[in-house]
Amino acid sequence: MDVRELTVDDWAGLWPLVKGFGTEFSEAESRGYFEELVDDPRWVALGYDDGGELIGYAAVQNYGTHLRAGRRHHGRLHDLYVMPERRRGGVGRALMDAVAEWASTRVRYLEWQGHHERAAPFYEKLGYRGEPCPQPDYPTFEIDFGR
Repeated sequence: MDVRELTVDDWAGLWPLVKGFGTEFSEAESRGYFEELVDDPRWVALGYDDGGELIGYAAVQNYGTHLRAGRRHHGRLHDLYVMPERRRGGVGRALMDAVAEWASTRVRYLEWQGHHERAAPFYEKLGYRGEPCPQPDYPTFEIDFGR
């Protein structure tokens, strides 16, 4: 079992996860977006590989250079998903650790939202604290790597 960076060759294993997380796009459209993402150095897609089967993934973006803050500004965790039948086994924690490791060398702040009932309790178990945001059902979480 290992967290690793995904490539376009991982699409067949990633698609069921993306579909399970929820998307309005077809497989062909989603694959096109994934191919763009993995070719962009400001993005990383990480997958939890259990003996050749992807059982979870995360997608993270470095927003890039900022006019006033330079190269280490903000990043965003867009997706973190684990197959429902594989949850509570450390997969999400391993993915989040890999996300934080990747982001810590590229951005000053990493932020994301999590649904207050479905996702926030997971992040809180990892020690993160959500703050209220304009969407009250989705608290905002942040890691400040400059502290």
